[in-house]
Amino acid sequence: MSVTNPYLAGAAGRCPQCGEGHLFEGFLKVSQTCEACGFDLSKADSGDGPAVFVIMIAGFLMAFGTLFSLFAFHWPVWLVLAFWMPMTVVTCLGLLRPMKGLLVAAQFVHKASQAGRHDV
Repeated sequence: MSVTNPYLAGAAGRCPQCGEGHLFEGFLKVSQTCEACGFDLSKADSGDGPAVFVIMIAGFLMAFGTLFSLFAFHWPVWLVLAFWMPMTVVTCLGLLRPMKGLLVAAQFVHKASQAGRHDV
């Protein structure tokens, strides 16, 4: 029996418990249960965490690239906008799903649970 790294599995969009079943039903919707091991994924809720991390990472990379293009290569503003705006969208969309998988895996590893109505 192989031991699955939950963080690598989550980043790859796989179940953090077994590493085989799909973690997502759509682009960002977490499956109710793992199709391979039956693990209950319905309580996994990463909230706004993935978006915050993506904003911080992509924002730094894109701002640095934009400023570098402007000052080091003296690109005209229209070229900077034409290149870096689509790059920003692609980078954000490319990072969002793996980041959500990582945060769901972190919930699994640390046995985090959400507060329900009875806890308030």
